[in-house]
Parts: sequence; structure tokens; C-alpha cells
Amino acid sequence: MQTKGLTSLGSILIEYQRALTGVFEKPFVDSIYRVAQLLSDARDRSATIYIAGNGGSASTASHWVNDLGKATKTNNRPPMRVMSLSDNVSWLTALANDEGYDRIFVGQLENFARQGDVLVMLSASGNSINLIRAAELAKSRGVLTVALLGFDGGVLKTLVDDYLLIPTAKGSYGVVESGHSMICHLLTAILANEQ
Repeated sequence: MQTKGLTSLGSILIEYQRALTGVFEKPFVDSIYRVAQLLSDARDRSATIYIAGNGGSASTASHWVNDLGKATKTNNRPPMRVMSLSDNVSWLTALANDEGYDRIFVGQLENFARQGDVLVMLSASGNSINLIRAAELAKSRGVLTVALLGFDGGVLKTLVDDYLLIPTAKGSYGVVESGHSMICHLLTAILANEQ
């Protein structure tokens, strides 16, 4: 079969396989458990977990909040206090319009974030200015920060308390976003099955 002008399926599969197989290697698995423990501790002390992302990462944030809020209500554990900073369209657009897009997450965190809470940011590049500003505010308030990152981790890699990095070529958004979705499902499963 001729595939005129199409990228080789084989090279795409190799890129996906290489990046996503790394999620199951021991150092990465240890990092997943470390982040799972951080989220478990937040649940046990009734801290709020905020999750934020832009574009496809906003969709993953929203999906993950649903899973953490509902799927982890098991084993007589306290419910997770979790909210997506990407979901309130009216508030997001008001903040973007009136204060600038770099403040869409900070503007919300200013109302809610307390010491001991957790902010999880999803970003392929790690360079989104609105997430960088959110991490800076979180740090100033004693909020723990975690990032799910891609490419080389960007600026966020240096600002957060912990991170999970899927190292890829810059621009490999699909691979990173697929990996982040898988990580979110893994973390949810760990927390849902916690004894």
C-alpha cells in the first residue's frame, strides 16, 4: 500500500513506545509512588489538591479531578478534596480579560490556597507562564507543588517540589499528553486501592 506524503507509522510507533515504556522503568515507578504518597498524605490531612493545565493538559486535569474525586472513595478512606483550576470558564476568561492570561490560575489560588495544600500542574513544555506564576504563588503560601512534564521539563522542573518527566523531543505533545493521562490513571489506581 502506498502512503503518499504520510509520515512513517513505524517512526511514530517507535517514539511512543520509547517514551511510554519509560513510565514502567524502576526509577520512574519509584517517582510515581513518591507522588502517590504525597497525594495520599494530602488526603489524610484534608488538604486540597488543585490541578491545572492548558489545552490538552486542561482536559487531562479535568478528567483526573473526576477520577480522584470519585474513584478513590473506597476502603473507608477520607474523600479527596480536589479541584481543577482549568474548569471554571467564566472565571478563567474574566481573569484572562481583566488581569492577563498569566493570572488565570494565580487568581483562583489567591482565593483558596493554604499551607499544606498541593498544586499539581500538567505541562508538556514546562514553560507556560500561567503555571510558572501558579508555582511561585504556591511556594509563597507553603503549598506543595508537583508537575507532570514532557520535553526537557522546562522552567517548572526547577520550581516544583517534585515532578514526573516524560523526556521527549520538543513538540511531541501527543506522546507527552498520552503519557500524562496514563500516569494519572496509575496514580488514581494506587490511591483507590490504598489500604
